[in-house]
Amino acid sequence: MYSSKSKKRPWKTILFVTIITLVVVGLGVTAASEMWFKANIKPLNASNSTTQAVVITKGLTVDEIAKELSDKRLIKNAQAFRWYVTTNGARNQLQAGTYRLSPSMSVEDIVTMMKEGKVATDLVTILPAQRVDQIQVAFQKAGYSQADIAAAFEVKKYATHPVFNGYQLPTSLEGYLYPNSYQRDSNTTIEQILTQSLNQMQKYLTPDVQAGFAAHNLSVYQGITLASIVENEVSNPTDRPVVAQVFLKRLHDGMMLGSDVTYFYAAAISGQPASPSLDSPYNTRKYSGLPPGPISNVSAVSLNAVARPANTDWLFFVAGDDGKTYFSHTEAEHNQLAKDHCQKLCSL
Repeated sequence: MYSSKSKKRPWKTILFVTIITLVVVGLGVTAASEMWFKANIKPLNASNSTTQAVVITKGLTVDEIAKELSDKRLIKNAQAFRWYVTTNGARNQLQAGTYRLSPSMSVEDIVTMMKEGKVATDLVTILPAQRVDQIQVAFQKAGYSQADIAAAFEVKKYATHPVFNGYQLPTSLEGYLYPNSYQRDSNTTIEQILTQSLNQMQKYLTPDVQAGFAAHNLSVYQGITLASIVENEVSNPTDRPVVAQVFLKRLHDGMMLGSDVTYFYAAAISGQPASPSLDSPYNTRKYSGLPPGPISNVSAVSLNAVARPANTDWLFFVAGDDGKTYFSHTEAEHNQLAKDHCQKLCSL
């Protein structure tokens, strides 16, 4: 005859064995994960030191950077890169710029380079959504003198460039300097680089794009101006044609554009605090119609978005804290979406 104690022992044994098994399995999984992680942050190809330029634009997320590096075959695994950045507290420390990277570099090497902003010195990078004054800083960091920069950015020097053919020469190069990385050596002048940038802009201002502007009653300059607003409003390329549609419909209906990025620009060029009530013709929260000119340079994506906007009829949009853009038809819907999805960005 068995006692009640003896009847319970098998269950205790089973429970004990189960716990031990789970601990062993857990330790095994942890060890395997650690081995996988260490293997995947090593160089993709230690014998391949061939470098390629990688442009990290302001606002790119760690996920987007990891994908870019993986797509260019510079790292073994995007997930391992993300984990390394996160576990080392570097998510908000990676600096924008153009970097010379090779498959022989480890993830630690790449992250350190980006944290320290060790950009390529043989390239001058004009980033997208940059104002002229920000582009001038890039040239200053590349070693050019302030006097040479000021002289080279005089728009009259480029009056005969084909990008301006048939149009009134603008008062500055704002909006016309196409974002890209431009090769330089000790003999390369600023004018040569700016000419290359204008050449790129001309390339993307195709007859099709210009016809698209005209179809919406926009001159080329006005099309570039609206494209610069779209460029600054949203970073997701798929959202830009929809955002362009919103602004074009507002223009057509006689509504204010109501774009926050325009008063940010007005504040930057005037040295005043950014405010929706800032008195500037660039502030489309205060004045109707388009601003007097572009608020930054533009990419082909934004030019095409304005030339060929989405076939939708939204009137409002808000960029959420989650990186998504939320569209609506009424102000009430817009306000609710802003309340639900835009706590941080909308308080700036």
